[in-house]
Amino acid sequence: MEETDREAVATAVQRVAGMLQRPDQLDKVEQYRRREARKKASVEARLKAAIQSQLDGVRTGLSQLHNALNDVKDIQQSLIDVNKDWRQSINTIENLKDVKDAVVQHSQLAAAVENLKNIFSVPEIVRETHDLIERGELLQAHRKLMDLECSRDNLMYEQYRMDSKNTHDMNLIHTYFGDMQKLSEELAKQLWMVVQRSLVTVRRDPTLLVSVVRIIEREEKTDRRMLDRKKQTGFIPPGRPKKWKEKMFNILERTVSTRIEGTQADTRESDKMWLVRHLEIIRKYVLDDLLVAKTLLDQSFPPHYDIFNRLLNMYHQALATRMQELAAEDLEANEIVSLLTWVLNTYNSAEMMGNSDLSPEVDVNSLDPLISQDVVDQLLSKYMSTLTSNIIGWLRKALETDKKDWIKETEPEADQDGYYQTTLPAIVFQMFEQNLQVAAQINEDLKTKVLLLCLQQMNSFLTRYKDEAQLYKEDHLKNRQYPQCYVQYMIAVINNCQTFKESIISLKRKYLKMEMEDTLSISHANMDATLDIIAKEGCSSLLDEVFMDLEPHLNELMTKKWLMGSNAVGTICVTVEDYFNDFAKIKKPYKKTMTLEAHRRVVVEYIRAIMLKRISFKNAEERKEGAERMIKEAEQFRFLFKKLAAGSGEDTEGLCDIIEAIAEVIKLTDPSLLYLEVSTLVSKYPDIRDDHIAALLTVRGDASRDMKQTIIETLDQGPSQPNPNYVPIFKEITVPTLTVPKLLK
Repeated sequence: MEETDREAVATAVQRVAGMLQRPDQLDKVEQYRRREARKKASVEARLKAAIQSQLDGVRTGLSQLHNALNDVKDIQQSLIDVNKDWRQSINTIENLKDVKDAVVQHSQLAAAVENLKNIFSVPEIVRETHDLIERGELLQAHRKLMDLECSRDNLMYEQYRMDSKNTHDMNLIHTYFGDMQKLSEELAKQLWMVVQRSLVTVRRDPTLLVSVVRIIEREEKTDRRMLDRKKQTGFIPPGRPKKWKEKMFNILERTVSTRIEGTQADTRESDKMWLVRHLEIIRKYVLDDLLVAKTLLDQSFPPHYDIFNRLLNMYHQALATRMQELAAEDLEANEIVSLLTWVLNTYNSAEMMGNSDLSPEVDVNSLDPLISQDVVDQLLSKYMSTLTSNIIGWLRKALETDKKDWIKETEPEADQDGYYQTTLPAIVFQMFEQNLQVAAQINEDLKTKVLLLCLQQMNSFLTRYKDEAQLYKEDHLKNRQYPQCYVQYMIAVINNCQTFKESIISLKRKYLKMEMEDTLSISHANMDATLDIIAKEGCSSLLDEVFMDLEPHLNELMTKKWLMGSNAVGTICVTVEDYFNDFAKIKKPYKKTMTLEAHRRVVVEYIRAIMLKRISFKNAEERKEGAERMIKEAEQFRFLFKKLAAGSGEDTEGLCDIIEAIAEVIKLTDPSLLYLEVSTLVSKYPDIRDDHIAALLTVRGDASRDMKQTIIETLDQGPSQPNPNYVPIFKEITVPTLTVPKLLK
């Protein structure tokens, strides 16, 4: 208390000090005193009220405790009185045992009397019930059956109450009502037949199905009542609980499974499309059944049966079981696709579970997968393995078929633009397209995998194609008369390369996502390179064919016969033009490349003829005549290849300029200017070698050995600054070496 007083005084001092900090506040001391007095009076009043309230509560509590004590004492006295009365009545209760037995016996006799009429009429009721069942009047039959069961159950219950161990009387009652069990079984058979055909029955006679459901509901109610009585008394009639509701759902489940399994009408041996037919029948049946269940069947069952969702789950489980069985079979590649397409796409599509008439009861997003992801992966792996083997076989067969066309005596077909072609690219890419379309039905991932597989196998196929084209060329060289249409089919092979290129690009654009482009860039480059090699080798083999025919005419060049007026170049031009009439059926850009290469080879062969030194001009007149002839023939070549390259936009005149430049060296009349002319030639064509210059001077016929040596040595010392656009040509031309030592002596 003292410490509290001190704290109060300290607080008061602090408050007073806070109020009287300035001199002008002294005038308000009386005002402060009155205000504090009022606060003190208010606090004291609240304290008094609180204390008074606490006191009233304590007083009330004490009063209630006192009353409770009195009540406990009264109850205690009453219990003592009850105990005394109970002890006095024990003897009286024992004396009433006979009365109790009499009451039980009276109850049993009363039950017997009450059911006496039914007991005597059991055989008649059994017959009536049997007739009702046969006539299909199931509700009336069940009512009579329930009456019989009620009579039997009551009798057996009273017997059980009187003497539960008396099995003889129990068996006697059970035997007397024995036919009733057969009636129950007959009625159940009729019910299950209706349940099995419920989807048909609900369309034709929904009242029959409603009657069946009512009977099942009655039995369920009786089952619950009997089970409740068993908990109380321990007695339950024979055959209870019947659990007809559970049996009904079991029957429905078996019916659904049988309906799904029974849709397979064909086998692989009898019909290659057996699985497609099987799955389509399943789709149609399941959709029809669920629509009937939603619109009609749901109205024939009580809401708590949730019959539509129960049937939906049954169909889903039956389908899952069937799909797993099919997945476990040794399916072919097309069958795997059919199965996976149906399971992954068709099942959830608008053609089946996603049908608008089934919503909102059916949510496709909540349906579990029909087969697990592991099984899907196994099927896809098997499909890819089988497809790989099939594609390899298909490509090999397609190539073999194409090779047979190569030896035909008729020309290959031409496309709408007149270019020769074979059916190989169309067959190959039609096969790829079909497999990609099939894969796309399943999912994007499989489509990409199949595309990668197709292009991978295409890469290997093109290598075989290149080898076969080379063998085709080699076989032809053994006998140039066979095959008869070698040139035309080689053109078709070249054109096929361009078709393959275009088809690969089209296939990638159609089926490959942009982000996957990088993964195929190397493979695509390899295929393009292989196709270019095939086309290049094909063009080369065709040019070889041309130049084998030109060989005798090329051999006439730069000979005495040529100088005397041979028409070798004219024949060469006619022959080349004749061949290029066929080569016109080569697609761009290979036609353009081939024209340039033919031009180059003609010029090379012409220059090679000069370098072979078949002729050595004797005088200026011959040199002039020969040079002019060379310039004229260069112009013939220029005209020919300009005509052949029409529309290509390529400059084809530069190559013929080399012939004219060589002709100028030969035509030169002043030997003192020979070094200058030769140096001009070398500056234009820096790949020209010493042996080329020596051969050229030999053909001129008027250069001494010392002059040749001097010119060559002087040119070797001079700087060489080749034109960056110049394509070397002299490096392809060899000069016979037998004359070189003689020239350098």
